Amino acid sequence: MCKDCGCSIRGVESTHSHKEEHNHNHSHGTSSEHQGAHQHLHDNPQLNDKKTIDIITKILDKNDHEAEHNRAHFNNNNVLSINLMSSPGSGKTTLLEHLSDVADFKFSVVEGDLETSRDADRLKAKGIDAHQIQTGSACHLDAFMVHKALHHMDLEKIDVCFVENVGNLVCPASYDVGSHLNIVLVSIPEGEDKIAKYPVMFRAADLILFTKTDLLPHFDYDIEAEKATARKLKPNVDILEVSVSDEESLKKVANWIQFKMGLR
Repeated sequence: MCKDCGCSIRGVESTHSHKEEHNHNHSHGTSSEHQGAHQHLHDNPQLNDKKTIDIITKILDKNDHEAEHNRAHFNNNNVLSINLMSSPGSGKTTLLEHLSDVADFKFSVVEGDLETSRDADRLKAKGIDAHQIQTGSACHLDAFMVHKALHHMDLEKIDVCFVENVGNLVCPASYDVGSHLNIVLVSIPEGEDKIAKYPVMFRAADLILFTKTDLLPHFDYDIEAEKATARKLKPNVDILEVSVSDEESLKKVANWIQFKMGLR
């Protein structure tokens, strides 16, 4: 979580101060994302005052409760929910556009950006049901935002719901949105240091996608070393290489998702 970008106190608290109140009795535990956020609080002396910690803890507790509510919606409709996270420009929207051409399952997308509906418009042009969330100052989606989007979707008609989070390698990892799985993308043009620099994000991943691999000949990028770094952070993480110009690599992503659907 960040302190001054508008999502830790001012941004997130104002996001949660909407008029809709949900009084559902759902139990919830402490998610790995929640734990990561609390660890960040303890490790950051600028945030280490009781009032700030109490406020952020309250925000995260409310978010986790709403996330369980979202998961109940998905579970009741037998929908697998996947949170897509990455830095800006890594290819999340492009991946979804091309995935629609090879996947045997039907999916919708909750699309998060600070401003504009460009990504949702791109997906709709491909015939994909997409609902845009404009977060304003908040550099991540949270469970409350996703819950509102679900009211615009017919979950009975889909198999998978992707939550395409705001492009950011920090804050999205700390907010459970109600997904079952996390996919984190890292693109070749970003350079070799992203996994080591942003470990919380990659520890939260169930699948890491190395995207734009067709560009490997043009960059000094040791992809095997990056895979090793990722597995030091999370030994059992799945890893795939993907390029939208390589249909077989896209099919491998679709097959991974199809396999996870079968485990539910």
